[in-house]
Amino acid sequence: LIRGEATRTLLTASGCVLFSGLFAGLLVIGSLTIWEHLFDIATTARLNELLNTNNPLLKQLMYDAPGTYQHCMNVAALAEGAAEKIGANQLLARVGAAYHDVGKLRRPQYFKENQQGENIHDTLPPQESASIIISHQKDGATILAKNKLPGDVIRIAAEHHGNSLMTYFYYKASEAGEANPQNFRYPGKRPGTKEGAIVMLADCCEAAVRS
Repeated sequence: LIRGEATRTLLTASGCVLFSGLFAGLLVIGSLTIWEHLFDIATTARLNELLNTNNPLLKQLMYDAPGTYQHCMNVAALAEGAAEKIGANQLLARVGAAYHDVGKLRRPQYFKENQQGENIHDTLPPQESASIIISHQKDGATILAKNKLPGDVIRIAAEHHGNSLMTYFYYKASEAGEANPQNFRYPGKRPGTKEGAIVMLADCCEAAVRS
């Protein structure tokens, strides 16, 4: 306008600006899933999508291991509140907690929250029971990786027990004779993020209260 350009030129330029903005927005939204998987980025949109109860993994957890599903939802609520208090990523903490125990889908009946009446561990040696329980941490990371969840969520599941000792079965084995603590210890790493540490603590608190 200042240079006295022709109206047609101004309208053409304005149209190009408008079209390029719309095109850029559509391009980003349409290709977002590609970039999320290509660079393993846990975007807000992707995390919110994972919280949808229609997600196949959550639905399977709900039907095959209802006790574990309820436990995960309780831990997710605790983790989200704690993350808010310390300035961590609330959404990541909630999603990580919601999926942290999917490894229990491999043998749901071996976990107390899914049992009704008889406890199968009463008939098993302590070391065998511990081995089955311990394996759920590794199984969870494997299942999540197979379903292409974000690396940040997989890391939380793989670290939510760290390298802690399964004291109940260790002491039970000790009463029967010698017991090597290494056979009753989780093989994972200690949490490397705030969100991972929060999920570990929330998991311990919820399990203790449930017990």
